[in-house]
Amino acid sequence: MISLGSLFNRGEPPLLGLDVSSSSVKLVELSRDKAGNLVLDRCAIEPLERGWITDGNIEKFDEVAEAVRRLVKKSGTRTKNVAMALPASAVITKKIILPGGLSESELELQVETEANQYIPFSLDEVSLDFCVVGPSATSAGDVEVLIAASRKEKVQDRQGLAEAAGLKPVVIDVESYASRLAAARLIESLPNKGIDTMVALFEVGALTTSMQVIRNDEVLYERDQAFGGAQLTQLIVRQYGFSPEEAESKKRSGDLPDDYESGVLKSFVENMAQEIGRALQFFFTSTPHNKVDYVMMAGGSSALPGLAESVTQQTSFACLLADPFDGMTVSSNVRENKMRREAASYLTSCGLALRRFLQ
Repeated sequence: MISLGSLFNRGEPPLLGLDVSSSSVKLVELSRDKAGNLVLDRCAIEPLERGWITDGNIEKFDEVAEAVRRLVKKSGTRTKNVAMALPASAVITKKIILPGGLSESELELQVETEANQYIPFSLDEVSLDFCVVGPSATSAGDVEVLIAASRKEKVQDRQGLAEAAGLKPVVIDVESYASRLAAARLIESLPNKGIDTMVALFEVGALTTSMQVIRNDEVLYERDQAFGGAQLTQLIVRQYGFSPEEAESKKRSGDLPDDYESGVLKSFVENMAQEIGRALQFFFTSTPHNKVDYVMMAGGSSALPGLAESVTQQTSFACLLADPFDGMTVSSNVRENKMRREAASYLTSCGLALRRFLQ
């Protein structure tokens, strides 16, 4: 069986978390101090041009590989082992129940047999991995097993990208799993350690906003919306006549005309808050639930001024900005002011870097 880069196994330390999205590549490296507290050793971000990555597919391999090389150099890391992720749309996951007490090879055989039912491709064309989640809640003596499978070329694209940048891919994860891992730390810091707390996690990408509703580490609902930060860039282009590249650069640096906040940003923020309100309504109408305890925002556009307040006003739920580095010691290698401004962009890459500490 070809493993999905040991999707569920512990990455050997030290480990880089490398998140490849449609608008940028992001890198995080974590360690622990002697007291066991997390330390942010390095983080860096490198923008990508539009069209280099589309729907998770690498369209301009050489350009993206060069951007990853620049990112690694900029970060100053010497670490080569890297954890990467595929978008959830590129991975089929399924929980199955198998008899307890099977050996590893018996489990592997059973998983391959079961996987044939759920995977619409020949097993020769996929990278497949599995892990035992724990005892089955419904049938005594059985175990719950999580299967993950992806087309081999999707996995090889990510592996090839890492290798082209001089890195060694040791973990290929799923983006939504990685972001949940980073968010779990933040949920634990909520009242009552986040137990029984329902959190709607929104990650605002350039073109897509993904939503996951999480309670006690369980995903109750997932949905993607075609809405993101690229729409703000388009508004800036239309309002001021900049090229798309100029508009994106100025948006990141904050170097925009005086009337930007009132003329462009305010209406975009209100629009985004309405989109989030709509997504929550979809969740309420398609499940037995009618409220969440918190809305948590991550991604490049989530830190826009006034967005959290606008979301609370629109939805009546408390809105938090996800800072995946909250509570960590920050190394002197990190430019802290820049990192704080961009922290919400690093949720997935931070989750990938946290794989270093998973058993």
